[in-house]
Amino acid sequence: MKDILARIADAPIVFDGAMGTMIYSRGVFINTCYDELCLTKAELVAEIHREYVTAGADVIETNSFGANRIRLAEFGLADRAADICRSAARIARDVAGGDVFVAGSVGPCLDAGQLWTESRVAELEDAFGEQIAALLECGTDFIFLETFAHVEELRLAARIAKRAGSAVFASFTAGNSGETALGVPVEVVVSTLHADDNVDAIGMNCGTGPAPLYDALARALPLTGKPVIAMPNAGTPKQVGGRMLFLTSPEYFTSYAKKYVELGVRGVGGCCGTTPEHIRVAAKAVKALSSVKKHVQLRVFEPSVTEVAVVPVEQKSRFACRMAAGEKVTTIELLPPRSADLTSLLQKARFCHYHGIDAINIPDGPRASSRVSPMIAALAIQREVGIEPILHYCCRDRNLIGMQSDLLGGYAAGLRNFLIITGDPPKLGDYPDATGVFDVDAIGLTRVTRNLNHGRDIGGTPIDPPTGLFIGVGANPCAVSPELEQSRFRSKVEAGAEFAITQPIFDPEALFRFLDSVADSAIPVVAGVWPLVSYKNAEFMRNEVPGVEVPDSIMERMVACRTREEGVETGIAIAQEICAEIRSRVAGFQVSAPFGKVEIALRVLDHV
Repeated sequence: MKDILARIADAPIVFDGAMGTMIYSRGVFINTCYDELCLTKAELVAEIHREYVTAGADVIETNSFGANRIRLAEFGLADRAADICRSAARIARDVAGGDVFVAGSVGPCLDAGQLWTESRVAELEDAFGEQIAALLECGTDFIFLETFAHVEELRLAARIAKRAGSAVFASFTAGNSGETALGVPVEVVVSTLHADDNVDAIGMNCGTGPAPLYDALARALPLTGKPVIAMPNAGTPKQVGGRMLFLTSPEYFTSYAKKYVELGVRGVGGCCGTTPEHIRVAAKAVKALSSVKKHVQLRVFEPSVTEVAVVPVEQKSRFACRMAAGEKVTTIELLPPRSADLTSLLQKARFCHYHGIDAINIPDGPRASSRVSPMIAALAIQREVGIEPILHYCCRDRNLIGMQSDLLGGYAAGLRNFLIITGDPPKLGDYPDATGVFDVDAIGLTRVTRNLNHGRDIGGTPIDPPTGLFIGVGANPCAVSPELEQSRFRSKVEAGAEFAITQPIFDPEALFRFLDSVADSAIPVVAGVWPLVSYKNAEFMRNEVPGVEVPDSIMERMVACRTREEGVETGIAIAQEICAEIRSRVAGFQVSAPFGKVEIALRVLDHV
């Protein structure tokens, strides 16, 4: 494996969740020394580690948080500190194997209420030195200092760990107000740790739930260029509709895990109250947001006067012609089937064509699922129904040579409208062990397509005649990092994008802010619209679909629905209201057919 710092530089990683919570759930009383279980009940500890690894954790922490001689003295075990730490490291290493990192968990020697005094430095140095040496001796990959309240103690432990030759992750605890238990603001702690050469990564863990931690991270991240790790508790009680609810579900936890990553956090895990189920759901979402490998460098070829003429936009397709003329376009998204039978898909496409829809959107392996080839589905719809398809084409499954061949082949077969997307990573779907290619991302593939339209392939070889592909790209107006999304959108337009389709819009104001921010890179934007059918559907969109944000106001309307029919009608009404509000700012609408129900999508468009 790469070392942990190289790995975290590649993409955000997932830590495990609570150890103490899981031990307690196994019936171990809280007056037990949980660290000693590494000696007395090693298989119980190993079983918990295995559950986190199976859930998708990239890093598991040793069960040694309090295994220093000062803490262990309370249980009469001070002289067993090194033995406990060695056993903790061996157990975790055996479970982790060669694919998962092992972090040596080191907690503070002092309670938050105890005073930091220089007179105790020698005692603390001995305790930390013994614990850290034992952990590193038996297979830990780095030292994770966590749940510290005293910055001085945290820096002392970091110095000892760095002296022992380890990478050092230094994590502290802040409460709901964004201050430590001693009243020190997170900005002060992070700035101090950023300046400390013994600290390789900075963390915040415990102390509060996901929402307050997000606020603290937003304050802290601009102050450091070091990797930042976020490990909140499962949640805190919150008043919803007059009721006090504990928002501790894996879905709630995951909604913030995604926000942390989009904010710039490089590692996400859980503290008190979190379980393997929290990590399982969060891991899929975080890895879906993770960046992909370094892309192939591409050349840009500008046509000269002696080269073939470029096909004008209005001549590329009926869909392109309507959009170039400023007419509102309507499209409906239909998923290719999981079986080889296209009968139902074609029937739905005919129904849409009969109702005057301009085009059918064909996703390419959404959520990393395996279905009938979207290109075959698109060709069948175009030839047998007569309505134009918009083929989504992602970078996940094919290398650069194969993608160029598909673009040329699709054009030769009569396909004209392509939506270029990066694609969901395999870990998001049903085949997490499949390999994602990602030679380029959506920006790179847009450039490839533009080159083909200008008569050049990826190597610069002339293509005559050039293709006339109408190049679409995705856009996410609700991105948690709007500056990054705006920058990527401008890069897509610069690379050759001619229109865009957004993620489903549930917040019109977010769309308007996005359109205003990229007005200098104006191309026609088609708004994605998803008619919700139930509160459960709204929860799924909010928590499980990367890049989609469903406001609280919509969640409240959906949760008030008492029947399935009422849920469908409310979802249609919400979609109609959104379309009406954004109509003047967009080039048209792409309406999804939830669960293949095209009648619902058509009702939304009929109202428009």
